[in-house]
Amino acid sequence: MKLSNLFLLSALLIISCTNSNQDKKNADSKSIQLKGSDTVLPLGQKAAEAFMKMHADVSITVVGGGSGTGITALMDGNTDIAMASRDLKGEEKLKFQEKQMNLEIKTIAVDALAVIIHPENKVEKLTREQLEKIFTGEITNWKDLGGDDAKIVVYSRENSSGTYEFFKEHVMSKKNYASSVLNMPATGAIVQSVSQTKGAIGYIGLAYMSPEVKAVHVSYDEGKTFVAPSIASAKDKSYPISRPLYYIYDVKKTEKVKSYIDYCLSAEGQKLVQDVGYIPLM
Repeated sequence: MKLSNLFLLSALLIISCTNSNQDKKNADSKSIQLKGSDTVLPLGQKAAEAFMKMHADVSITVVGGGSGTGITALMDGNTDIAMASRDLKGEEKLKFQEKQMNLEIKTIAVDALAVIIHPENKVEKLTREQLEKIFTGEITNWKDLGGDDAKIVVYSRENSSGTYEFFKEHVMSKKNYASSVLNMPATGAIVQSVSQTKGAIGYIGLAYMSPEVKAVHVSYDEGKTFVAPSIASAKDKSYPISRPLYYIYDVKKTEKVKSYIDYCLSAEGQKLVQDVGYIPLM
């Protein structure tokens, strides 16, 4: 092969590799991954679908698994946005600092956490103190709560779930769950289990409410006032078990995710929040 032809071939290979790398970079910039909270999952999916309709060149993947799973994935560089239904823990903040990752935490919606039971259960209301005793195993029979003489079957999310952490902190006064509590891998599994078990109780994000289960009225003033979970009661802050929902991302990814985040916080994006069953910020 002539030397001139060899140089030409080398140049073409370099151009080809450069173009290939540029194409990959462009494809990566138009592909956004979200991972984490099962509570945020239906909202993330709804917003992603709407955003992709307006931006045909963008691909968004949304996967659940729990807030802890999403935060770990963000830490390991395996997702662009972590969906979370709780704030970062102290040890998580330290790990991000060690990796020299500066985070942006955006509140995208508010959720009312519903305590659910089987529709045939005649109990209608519970105090925070009673809920604490149920989930710590101190109360084990519905007759002690004005219901039938039946064993209470308690369902919870797994400890990777932000909802698990939130419920433990804000409802159970940071006490440990009873060893008899049945931990479920997803919120939908709690809805299904409670709907099929007459003595069951669990907790879910408001967007997962279904006619197959019944939400109890909750009191945080020792039984003086009981309030049912709803968009209205969360908005006026009369329902006591409410919490923000977050998107968390590395500031280095700002350019990549900004358009999607801005859409979620826009009037149109916040309308989707209410359509899904959560409480919009505006």
